[in-house]
Amino acid sequence: MDENLIVRAFAENGISTEIRCEEAFAISEKYGISKMDIARYCNRHDPKIKIRSCQLGCFK
Repeated sequence: MDENLIVRAFAENGISTEIRCEEAFAISEKYGISKMDIARYCNRHDPKIKIRSCQLGCFK
């Protein structure tokens, strides 16, 4: 996982405390970051970055 790339992508897209699933998918495609790496980063970040509006209904 390239954490620096994720940090840069989130900063460029104004992500700091929460991210919508749709945004995570778009960032994944635009920056070539796997969706799992984005999810791992969100869970490891302190404080955690909340995943909202999950397309699978996993996160509310």
